[in-house]
Amino acid sequence: MRAITQLFHTPTPDEQMRKCNALIRTNLRKLDRDISQVKQVELKTKNLIVQADRRAQRNPAQARQAAKEARDFARELIRVRRTSSRLVTSKAQLSSVQMQVNEAFAVRKIEGSIRASVGVMKDVNSLIKLPQLAGTMQQLSVELMKAGVIEEMIGENLPVDDDMLEDEEEEAEGEVDKVLGEILKGRMEKTGTMPSAPLPAQPQPEQPQLEEEEEDQEAMMDQMRNRLEALRS
Repeated sequence: MRAITQLFHTPTPDEQMRKCNALIRTNLRKLDRDISQVKQVELKTKNLIVQADRRAQRNPAQARQAAKEARDFARELIRVRRTSSRLVTSKAQLSSVQMQVNEAFAVRKIEGSIRASVGVMKDVNSLIKLPQLAGTMQQLSVELMKAGVIEEMIGENLPVDDDMLEDEEEEAEGEVDKVLGEILKGRMEKTGTMPSAPLPAQPQPEQPQLEEEEEDQEAMMDQMRNRLEALRS
């Protein structure tokens, strides 16, 4: 009997507001976790750049390989920072949605009716396309439509800033140099910038230990890339 009653039960405005806020809080916690994970990846990538530079200073014979690795790590760091920026922007948008939703329900209590918000529609339209939030944002959009906070045609009538969703472009060498200068600072002033192009190969004896180090660095980089891709998807 209770199940039948719940099936035909029309939620009150307070119940609708609580459900919307619960979904928003779920998404905010998800974004907080993702931001924290990306920060960890960023810190590890910085450390890899410093380690590559130190290896080049200790052993000039490894300078060519170390310079290549440092530039690869710098490119990865640029991608990580872009991901972090997107997540922080998304969290700000979601917090704005929460504030506007609560204001809409407060107005409803006073005026007895609720008006659809174009601002909320635009933010929800943007956030619903993020892989990290797609599922719960879809639920939130349904609840907001039921409450009358937004209208039905999400994503069809409103323009969305797709810059946040575009695939990463190849990083310019100047941007890579800027990142290396930021991470290495005083080191590059003393020794010069890491070369943009690979240095001429120099004959050197077989170094099994060097090969093992390179494999370890590559494995760690692959692991971090996989974590970053998991956050994106």
